[in-house]
Amino acid sequence: MKKKICLLLCLLVALAVSTASAASKINSDGYYKGIRLAGKVQVVEAFPDIKVQVVNAFPDLKVQVVEAFPDKIGQWQFVEAFPDFKIQFVTAFPDIKIQYVNAFPGLP
Repeated sequence: MKKKICLLLCLLVALAVSTASAASKINSDGYYKGIRLAGKVQVVEAFPDIKVQVVNAFPDLKVQVVEAFPDKIGQWQFVEAFPDFKIQFVTAFPDIKIQYVNAFPGLP
């Protein structure tokens, strides 16, 4: 009986650890698959660098839209040409989830 309980606890801990590591799609420096999540962003309908879903809670990244100098992680300036990276807004199966904020952009 004790072995079954120990085995069950070990499986639960392993599941929790794997879920936590899978949840962090963006590294601590603010990069997703080599893309720094700050700068000039172009919205496209096809062939994006990142598929993005806008959420109201539990985002991977908090985004502040700025008009100039998008230097900090999470500060995005939307442009029509010469972007740092391209995104496509989706409602399902995103690469990352973002939440728009007025202040304190970056990792939650």
